[in-house]
Amino acid sequence: MAILNSSEEEGVRGRNPVLRVEQQTLIRELAAQKLSISEIARQVGVHRHTVHALLLQGPPGARAPRKPRISPIDPFADYLRGRLSQYDLSAVRLLEEIRERGYRGGYTTVKEFVRPFKRDRAVTAVVRYETPPGVQAQVDFASFGSIEEDGERHHLHGFSMILSHSRCRYLEFLTRINTPRLIQCHLNAFDYFGGYTDEILYDNMAQVVLERALRSEENRWNPQFEDFARHYGFRTRLCWPYRPETKGKVERTIRFIRGNFFVGRSFANLTDLNQQAQRWCNTVNAERVHATTGVVPITQLDEEQLHPVDGRARYQIVITETRRVSRECFVSFGGNRYSVPWRFAGREARLELRGTNLIVQVDGEERCRHEVRPGRGAVVRVKEHFAGLYGATRQQNLNEFLRTRREQPVPTVEERPLAVYDQFLGGAP
Repeated sequence: MAILNSSEEEGVRGRNPVLRVEQQTLIRELAAQKLSISEIARQVGVHRHTVHALLLQGPPGARAPRKPRISPIDPFADYLRGRLSQYDLSAVRLLEEIRERGYRGGYTTVKEFVRPFKRDRAVTAVVRYETPPGVQAQVDFASFGSIEEDGERHHLHGFSMILSHSRCRYLEFLTRINTPRLIQCHLNAFDYFGGYTDEILYDNMAQVVLERALRSEENRWNPQFEDFARHYGFRTRLCWPYRPETKGKVERTIRFIRGNFFVGRSFANLTDLNQQAQRWCNTVNAERVHATTGVVPITQLDEEQLHPVDGRARYQIVITETRRVSRECFVSFGGNRYSVPWRFAGREARLELRGTNLIVQVDGEERCRHEVRPGRGAVVRVKEHFAGLYGATRQQNLNEFLRTRREQPVPTVEERPLAVYDQFLGGAP
């Protein structure tokens, strides 16, 4: 048995205060060259036990490995793995099960154990669904700030429809979103494409569905829109909540519209904006190669074999709005002015747009109707609406004059004795 001096004994304990830094470095370098401990001790000039103790410490600053910590969940690990391999169980459910088997740990430990299994099971990828020709179109609304119309500031909304197979697009802007205007946008899109698909996919908008159910046949549809869909015979489908990829084509179209068309564009009014939008649609549909399909959309439009709109009667939309008849006997609608019989000046009127007919109602009765004029700034004046106005105005002015005269006080005349007048006539004093 070797007897160590005090310095060598300290080396064995691992503190190595007697070894200079260069000695420790040299020992590790020689050990890396696979020299024996005895040879290293001989070359450095220290005891081999000192070399052995230094090498046991590992690299500088290294600590001795700790014993693995035993988790309270370890005895139940195999049971949990087995359950998770069969069923997608929650951490709460598994906590209840292993507590019945003696587990005394907390919920957080179980949740951390289950997390990797949940992550591996989750499906983050989506499958691109290419729609056969003529089967589906997708519709969406998006906000595009505001616009000034008729002297007032209104929200500006964009309506987009895209044919899922060919990727042909239609775009229209409007300032009010309601069911009649949504239907009108559909009719405009049908006219633009030359027809419509078997089904149309929507987000959960109130203009289409009032209440969504778990089963599609139990959905409570907007009655007016349901009537419109039934008239043309297309199926109404809703995308899954929180799964925008189910209508990804139109979602990407909205982003494309913002970046490629709307940002930085100037326009005089809503009509000008929609005219620019239609020219843009013509360009992207007929002149540009689609990034996904690799072809120009219009070249695949014939493959869609859409249901023609000419095959059935045009759906009659009823758009209702409220206006006050001006003192000049006109109401404003769509940027144009239409005359109303003069007797209803200053009264509140209900306007109904049925097809191209504008019907003006006052007190629940139709008072007049006009053919809607295209464009803006037109003044539609019906001569009969002003018949008798001049005479009525003249009579009203005369009545007002007479009333004013009657209300004026009669001047009082001072009464004097006759002697006063005799003085002026040169009579006796």
